[in-house]
Amino acid sequence: MFPRPASLIACLALLPALLACSGAEPPPPPLSEEALAAVSDDPGAPAQQLARQVDDLFAGDAAGETRALIVMHGGEIAAERYAPGYGRETRFASWSMAKTVTAVMIGMLVADGRLALDESPPVPRWQRPGDPRGEITLRQLLQMRSGLRHTEAGDPPYESSEVRMLFLDGRDDMADWAESQPLEAEPGSTFEYSSATSVILADIAARVLSRRDEPEARREAVAGYLHTRLFGPLAMESMVPEFDASGTLIGGSLIHGTARDWARFGDFLRHKGSYRGSQLVPRKWVEAMTRPSPRRENYGFQTWLNRPVPGESDNPLFPGRAPRSMFAAIGHMGQYILVSPEQKLTVVRLGHSDAEERAVLLQELADIVELYPAT
Repeated sequence: MFPRPASLIACLALLPALLACSGAEPPPPPLSEEALAAVSDDPGAPAQQLARQVDDLFAGDAAGETRALIVMHGGEIAAERYAPGYGRETRFASWSMAKTVTAVMIGMLVADGRLALDESPPVPRWQRPGDPRGEITLRQLLQMRSGLRHTEAGDPPYESSEVRMLFLDGRDDMADWAESQPLEAEPGSTFEYSSATSVILADIAARVLSRRDEPEARREAVAGYLHTRLFGPLAMESMVPEFDASGTLIGGSLIHGTARDWARFGDFLRHKGSYRGSQLVPRKWVEAMTRPSPRRENYGFQTWLNRPVPGESDNPLFPGRAPRSMFAAIGHMGQYILVSPEQKLTVVRLGHSDAEERAVLLQELADIVELYPAT
């Protein structure tokens, strides 16, 4: 072995400092076999970059805990990865991603001629003579502008409408609790995000689908409709919807499914309600779901849109880093189904991130989305 000159050894030792002084960033560490294996042979984007962006979601903790990630491009899985303890068979809770499923179910009932968008829905207590809630339309419920009294997140949390309905005095009959709330604004006049509204929509579906009021009859009617008309045709075999004690689907919060099945649902929406040549819900309905409401630029029918809201800096998505046509189902603590039709892209991220971590998470998801060109 030849001895190394002392000057060469000194230069090598000083190299990191010299790079720092020059402003050049050190090269990133090599990707692990796990990171590389997460990406398919033809992902539709630079494979190394995609593998690194996916790895960033799992390797760091600034964005919280990512438990599953799927990137679909052109209907094929481009990347798929799970954290230890989770896998392809794991069912993940939807949280508020369920709202978008509920909107599709309502769209099918409208297409069947069993509900009308601009009429008062079949909520018996609202139909009593003189009740001002009789002015609420199905469209206004879908767009979160019913005017019903609601506080989604309160301080203390146990006084918020959502917590009371899901876990406290409303838990056994969530629809009854939600539908009994008085108006705090004229129907249609204001936007207010409300999990209670989605439960009302689920109750409306049960009233239309079941001739009986018994909890088991309501559960069977709604679960059967979802599996026959949506989950079955899409091969979403893992899906498990939850119901309260009165037989109402917890349509704003609790449907369970694998990451792959959530990706199937997102890609079905990317195709405007079509799957393998079958139109399961009218194209116009998905277009209505992804069109801004009159009172909220970034919200459609139980679906978030990638658009800025004038006067607000906080946004649940990332306008400017993805097409305006991108939309999403978003759930509590960082559940996302991102759908970008212009990029032929569907991204599913499931995990656990608090509010501060979600700000970082969104930018990391945007890094993935930006790898794909619009067509």
